[in-house]
This record gives sequence, structure tokens and C-alpha cells, in this order.
Amino acid sequence: MQERGRIALAEGLGTMILVVGGPGTAILATGTFAGPKSTVGILGVALAFGLSLLCAAYAIGSISGCHINPAVTIGLWAIKKTETALVPFYLVGQVIGGIVGAGIIFVIANSISGFSAKASGFAANGYGAHSPSAIARGGAVAGGFDLGVVILVEVVFTALFVFVIASTSRGSMTVGFTGLTIGLMLTLIHLITIPIDNTSVNPARSIATAVFQRSWALEQLWVFIVFPIIGGLLGALVWKALVPASDL
Repeated sequence: MQERGRIALAEGLGTMILVVGGPGTAILATGTFAGPKSTVGILGVALAFGLSLLCAAYAIGSISGCHINPAVTIGLWAIKKTETALVPFYLVGQVIGGIVGAGIIFVIANSISGFSAKASGFAANGYGAHSPSAIARGGAVAGGFDLGVVILVEVVFTALFVFVIASTSRGSMTVGFTGLTIGLMLTLIHLITIPIDNTSVNPARSIATAVFQRSWALEQLWVFIVFPIIGGLLGALVWKALVPASDL
């Protein structure tokens, strides 16, 4: 198989692992399915995302670098660590893989009578009334984090995430620790930001769940595409500015 095909397939498989593991845990192991006594909670979901990325990194890292995130691919492209000709293959693989992963979870969840991806939110990202911190009061929904805060969160935390990922590519990085480093960073990000907007920092992950939620998630999806990419570019460029040329 040619390099471009291998990259697209590897990125598709890696993103599928991330979506099955992360949103899959949020959907199947919390709330309605798990019951109040067995829910894994925010800590469990954050660990699921981090472990999924860690496992994917060691599985496909040697093939594609395991970006499994358009913000990562575009950020690394901006600092010339991803070839321009390969970028479309990364992005297509990521989006398709994410949708396939969400589709697997949808089929599993939909086998339960009464399940509704639309009503449950399907672990989609949202702000305002669709922020996880929104509280129903008297038939109305209030108290969720607003658009401005979510924009700030997605830019800042994606920038930090890509900054750490870029740091693992430097010449002095200890071999074999990349997966562990970025997996723990993604876990930390989710611990902080799940209550705000369900944590995106990854447009492919957001697209995947929004496709099956099919309502407000699609309307708000642009936020979780545009601002993680801006954050990814910012994080990569800051890293390049800080690191000596000899360690690039």
C-alpha cells in the first residue's frame, strides 16, 4: 500500500479507537446506561480519552505519527513537521474514522429501547444551554458556559495540547515516552474542560458525535472546528519559537 493510503487508513483506525474509547465511555458508562451507582464520572471519561490516545499512539505512531486530530495535523504542518501533500489524507482519514467509531457506539446504544442520540446529547460538544454545566430550572435551561468562554477554552487547551505534542518530536525527547506524554496531557485537559463543553480540542471527535446527535450539536459544530484549529496553530508556532533550532 502506498504511503498516502497507509496514512489515511492508520489515521482512520486511530481516530476510531479514540472515539470508541472516549465518547463511547461517556455514552455507555455514565448516566442512563451505567446507573448512578456505577457511572465512571468525569475522571473515568477523562482517563478513557487519555488511554485511547495512548494505545493508538503505540499502535500507529510508527506509521502516521498518530495525529488522529485535524488540529494536530494542521499545527504540525504549520511548523513543517507534516508534508503539505499528506495533509488531506490525514484529515480525510481522521473524519471518516471518527464517524465510523461514533457509528459503532450509536448501533450499540440504539439497541436499548428508548435510547435517543438527540435527547441524550450523544457526548457532543456544546455551549450555553448545551454546556454540561447547564442546569434545568423551571422548564428552562440556564447556567451553562457561554460561547466566549468556550472559544477561549478550545483555543487555549488545544494550543497547550499541540505544544506538548510538538515537544515530543524534538531531538532530545526520550524514545518511547511520546504516547504516555500525550495520553496524560489529553487526560488532564478532559479533567479540566469536560464540565465546560464536553471537551473537543479535536474537530474530528466533534464532527463524529454531532453527526449522530443531529440537532443542536450540528448547529454549534463550527465552534469546535474553527477554534481548536486556531489553537493548534498557536501552540505549534509558540513551540517553534521557543525551541532552539538544534533541537527541532
